[in-house]
Amino acid sequence: MFIPLMPQAQRISDSAMRVPLFYAAYAFQVPGGDMGDRFGPNSNIGGGFLYKTRAHWMAGADFNYLFGKDIKGKDELLANLRTDGGNIIDQAGNFASVNLFERGYYVTARLGKLFPIWSPNPNSGPFLLTGGGYLQHKIRIEVVNNSVPQLQGDYKRGYDRLTGGFTLSQMLGYKYLGARRLVNFFAAIEGVVAWTRPLRDVNFDTMKPDQPQKRMDLLWGIKAGWIIPIYTRMPEKYYFH
Repeated sequence: MFIPLMPQAQRISDSAMRVPLFYAAYAFQVPGGDMGDRFGPNSNIGGGFLYKTRAHWMAGADFNYLFGKDIKGKDELLANLRTDGGNIIDQAGNFASVNLFERGYYVTARLGKLFPIWSPNPNSGPFLLTGGGYLQHKIRIEVVNNSVPQLQGDYKRGYDRLTGGFTLSQMLGYKYLGARRLVNFFAAIEGVVAWTRPLRDVNFDTMKPDQPQKRMDLLWGIKAGWIIPIYTRMPEKYYFH
C-alpha cells in the first residue's frame, strides 16, 4: 500500500511486502474458569507491533489493558468491614461510598502467518497468531473521598485479590491493508488461557490465603483494531487505475 506523489494515480501492491505494522485495538471479552468465578465480561484496549515478511510470517508483541465493573460476590468481599445492614462506616461516622472494579493486563509475544486468500492483494487475508506471555488481574477498590482508613494504602491490598501467571493465546482473524494508507484494519477472535496463582499472602476479610492456589483463568473475546503500516520502499509490482 504505497501512495506516490502523483495527483491522478493510485498504486496498489501486486506483490508480497516486508511491512512493520503498528496497531491499536479494542476487545470485548468473557472470562471463564477461575477468572469467570470472580469477574463478569470486561473490555480490553491495547496496542502492539507485528513485522510481516514477504513469506507472510508475522512476529511481534502487544500489551492489553483489562477493565470492567462486574465483580461477583462483591457483597462478601469486604464482609469484615460491613455493618449488619451491609454498609461500611467512614472515619466521620457516615456510610462510605465504595466502588469495585476489575483491572488487569496481559503482555504477549506472538508468532503467526498471514494467508493471502479471499483478499484484494497479497498483503491482506486471514491470519493465525499464537503467543505466550504474562497475565495479571485484581479488584480495584475505590472509596469516595478516601474516607475509610481500613481501605487506605497497604490495607487495601489485603482485599484486592491480586493474581498473576503465565498465559498462552490464540488469535484467528482477517487483516486488510487497503489501497490508501488510512484503510488498514483487522478483526479477530481471541482465546487466552492462563495458569495463575494468588500474589497476596493472605486476604484480610477471611484471614486466609486466596483459594484456589493453582488457578486456570480463561478469556474469550472479539477484537478489532486499526493498523498503521510503515512502508520503507515501493512495491516491486504495481498497477494504476
